[in-house]
Amino acid sequence: MKLNADLIDELTLLSQFKLSSTFEGIKVHTQASQNLIDAAQRLFDKGLISQNDGGYLTDLGKDAADHFERLQSILTTPAKLDTTS
Repeated sequence: MKLNADLIDELTLLSQFKLSSTFEGIKVHTQASQNLIDAAQRLFDKGLISQNDGGYLTDLGKDAADHFERLQSILTTPAKLDTTS
């Protein structure tokens, strides 16, 4: 699976949400890059955020953001060497 620019923009936007509070949303302003504005629209169309310019994470969006946060953690944690061999 390749990561295209649209997917990277969507993941970047998802990473802006604070997962510790469901009461904090985001707003993508009209001065934001067109890539970010388009990413917000796609996330809204997919049912991950509540508004086409940000808003709050939906339940599906929270699940996606949780998974992305875990993946980031896995990929940024130094590898452990297998010393059992």
